[in-house]
Amino acid sequence: MANFILLAGTANPGLANAIAQELGVQLGACVTERFPDGEVAVQLLESVRHKTVFIVQSTSPPVNDHLVELLAFADACRRAAASQIVAIVPYFGYARSDKRHGRREPISASMVAELIQVVGINQVITLDLHAPQIEGFFRIPVDSLTAVPTFCEALRDRLPPDLVVVSPDIGRLEMATHYAQQLNTSAIVLHKQRKSGTETEVTRVIGDVRDRPCLIIDDMISTGGTIARGIEALLNAGARAEMTVAATHGLFVKNARAKLAHGSIRAIFVSDSVSPSDLDWPQLHVVSIAPLLATAIRRLSIDGSLSDLF
Repeated sequence: MANFILLAGTANPGLANAIAQELGVQLGACVTERFPDGEVAVQLLESVRHKTVFIVQSTSPPVNDHLVELLAFADACRRAAASQIVAIVPYFGYARSDKRHGRREPISASMVAELIQVVGINQVITLDLHAPQIEGFFRIPVDSLTAVPTFCEALRDRLPPDLVVVSPDIGRLEMATHYAQQLNTSAIVLHKQRKSGTETEVTRVIGDVRDRPCLIIDDMISTGGTIARGIEALLNAGARAEMTVAATHGLFVKNARAKLAHGSIRAIFVSDSVSPSDLDWPQLHVVSIAPLLATAIRRLSIDGSLSDLF
């Protein structure tokens, strides 16, 4: 019998069920209700007294709704005398708001960290956190696992041997290097320059991509603009029109699919950290991170180490 309870928020029930299957447990009994005015209410239908509770809830769009739901679940667990509350937040919303870009602006990631701690969450497990420095906003343990080995396992037999791994900017170079090491190839990086608060342009391709297929990696795909601009820069630099995209979190907001309807894109790989919004997309492949998260939960339930999952 498991010595913990696994709860699922409404952000991604498919992932929560897959994790439960991997662990061989049933999801904890709970209900979530949304009122006409937009308020959320949750209720635990079984005792969590003196137990460790894992709450699976990405703070994906609608970000604020899913965040408040996570906080409500944690508050309910604390008031019901849970001994430990661990938030499994595969996609961490507001992670791009890790610093101020101008005067009189908030650092929203810091605010979210405070909220998470105030409601009594004791630990956070997330995945390929956009800005690693966000861990410093917390006074509780934060473990940002990496999905790179999981993706490489899925990609290995589907990629041409002469490919090059492409980082969309300097910030993802460490991730690109990790991919390159796992796939036994090299990595290059695109140099970006910000044109405005929401728009960037690729000014230089740092590395040789002539007549080589590319694997463009990133931690997330939001509007698809970064990937689309990167592809144009790579093609202009002589890359083969044979692109594969791999990103841990597939948000696909606004008109992302239209931006990614590029003839050179052979396939797009994302994880199920965010509930897939469009499965009728031949190029889209979803890689499950349920086994990775189940491993982390299993180890934490016996005070095991997570260091080889980073």
